Amino acid sequence: MSLRTAVGEGVAQLTAAEVPAEDLNRITEAVDQLVDDRDFWSTQARSLAVFVSPLGLRAFRLMNNLRTHSGVGDRFDAGPLIRATTFAHSGFVLALTKGSVRLLVLESDASCHEVELTGLPGDLGLELQTADNEGRMDRQRADGALRPKIQRRDYCSTVQEAVLRQINGSNHPLVLAASPDLEPAYREINTYRRLVDEGITANPASLGLDDLARRGRDVLDRNYAAQLADWREQFGTLRAHGRASAKLREIAKAATAGQVDVLLFDLTAEREGTIDEYGNVTPADEPSAHTYGLADEVAARVLRTGGTVKAVRGADLPDGARIAATFRSAS
Repeated sequence: MSLRTAVGEGVAQLTAAEVPAEDLNRITEAVDQLVDDRDFWSTQARSLAVFVSPLGLRAFRLMNNLRTHSGVGDRFDAGPLIRATTFAHSGFVLALTKGSVRLLVLESDASCHEVELTGLPGDLGLELQTADNEGRMDRQRADGALRPKIQRRDYCSTVQEAVLRQINGSNHPLVLAASPDLEPAYREINTYRRLVDEGITANPASLGLDDLARRGRDVLDRNYAAQLADWREQFGTLRAHGRASAKLREIAKAATAGQVDVLLFDLTAEREGTIDEYGNVTPADEPSAHTYGLADEVAARVLRTGGTVKAVRGADLPDGARIAATFRSAS
């Protein structure tokens, strides 16, 4: 569906809802300006999210393949953006061997590129020289059997400083692909909180950029699946104590009261209706200018009160539910 087609359908719904012609003209004029904006369209994307009202327009280019959706109402439908951020699939891969360090960025559009690490000494590999021969050729610098371990830690610390200059402040996971002697040393000195427990076991020296990226994404997929499995287990425990639910009406009231800690909902959820200021749900038989996606509205309320929201596949939710949430403990 083209942008103009989606806007045409929206304008038809607004016209049926007796929205003033002046407001409709402002909406169409804003969209026309976006369509004619060559700079905006010069950057490629897989999906587009456009939020427009008589007061202005905001457009977002997304690298996720999102289902076609258009709607009108008294609020913006943030569902597509929630889905996009849930499945960002972005991250880093650090390939580490003696004298060779590569940092890969895994983008959400399935592409990847290598990032130059600055500040590394030109003779980086020499830091491990005595570690290889265990000090036998350099007795003055060696310090018994402990020296190689110290050198490997120093080497990894030097590498980590360069890595953190590139990724510190990021919230993306880091996958480690290191030679067997350096893998435990790097994990020992690591301070980046999103380092994934599982690493790439193959020696990175034997892997090209595409192989590293593919293996890195496999690790990220398994890591994400493990997080969801842990959450489902936690959900079952909390539900047994009245601190979790898979019922929309209960979750809507909890979200309105700011009691939802983590919310998961089916990314294909399309049920429409309204939720009042107390969290009472009124389902609708079909979408209209006066309804909105119920799961999306619950998600928005959870986000506004500091909760975490994830749009997931139906199979990732417990007991075949379309929505599930854990609640904050009473203080």
